Amino acid sequence: MKGFLRLGKIAGIQLEVHWTFALLLIWAGFVEFQNSGNFERVAVNQGFILVLMACVVLHELGHALTARKFGIKTQRIILLPIGGVATLDKMPEKPGQELLVALAGPAVNVVIAIILSLIIPIKSYFNFDNIMVEEMLYAPNLQNFLFYLFVANVMLVVFNLIPAFPMDGGRVLRALLAFRLSRVDATNIAASIGQALAVVFFILGFFVNPFLILIAFFIFFGAYGENQMVKQNSLLQGHLVKEATLTNITILRPDNNVQEVIDILMASTEKDFVVAKDMEIIGIVTQKDVIKYAKTPSTLVKEIMDKNFTAIDESTEILKVLELVGKEKKSFFPVTRNSKLIGAIDMVNIGEFILFKTVS
Repeated sequence: MKGFLRLGKIAGIQLEVHWTFALLLIWAGFVEFQNSGNFERVAVNQGFILVLMACVVLHELGHALTARKFGIKTQRIILLPIGGVATLDKMPEKPGQELLVALAGPAVNVVIAIILSLIIPIKSYFNFDNIMVEEMLYAPNLQNFLFYLFVANVMLVVFNLIPAFPMDGGRVLRALLAFRLSRVDATNIAASIGQALAVVFFILGFFVNPFLILIAFFIFFGAYGENQMVKQNSLLQGHLVKEATLTNITILRPDNNVQEVIDILMASTEKDFVVAKDMEIIGIVTQKDVIKYAKTPSTLVKEIMDKNFTAIDESTEILKVLELVGKEKKSFFPVTRNSKLIGAIDMVNIGEFILFKTVS
């Protein structure tokens, strides 16, 4: 994915870092050098950020490995300047399971903080006056490094448990509400509280820390997006693919050329196509594929079609299609009945189906 650097895999989960993370290191190093003019302190500062990010990775692994216990896979863990994100295939719908997954991340930071508290003399930092403590903390030594790491992990626990959905605390709140309310109502309440807190973070960002503004945007739009998704899933519950299948579709032959497909695109509203031979599905062609080869219109469909496709039976739940869209990063699927092609389904038609269900 563009903008991400792959660092390898942990427990079978891809670890990636966004390029903007480098800006965080540069900015933090610049501020530290301006304040101290000491390259040793700059190096310690950079090392602290990297170690703290390792704690964030462990936090996200807590979520991912707990979700795995409930049969939910995690595609990757992404490191951003504002923290980490574990991209689970989905969140558990059972309140008890979601509660455990949401608490697993902060629990990891609690364990790290407890271990650090056993290594360093925490009480000694509270036995002196403020001036003495400031002098102690200014020294770039291992004990101070670990103390700052202890404080950072405690802050991660406290901050993540703020009930600002979709942060961990918000998910804990949603899970607790879902024991008594429907998932839709629980999500709506948690999302509303999350958006209200996002506004507070946004205002505080101008006076306290600009990173709060970024976090505010993440919370506000994340809460809105997941709230809409839960409502959408509720509307689709129990509905089958056959109810939203496009049956009046153009079926391409492998010996059609790109120019013929362009003519169909220009004359209709179709964007993606099934390629079949003797009614046996052999591939799909998307609008992107056609645009890519528009300069060579004589290219045959069989040369550009995607042979790695998933055909969906008409009796499949539409919600399963949405899961496939998330997993495969595709939005167009052939639909079959008794293994025979009868049409196709895409996100546009699912969106229209949702729209009609909303107003009906």
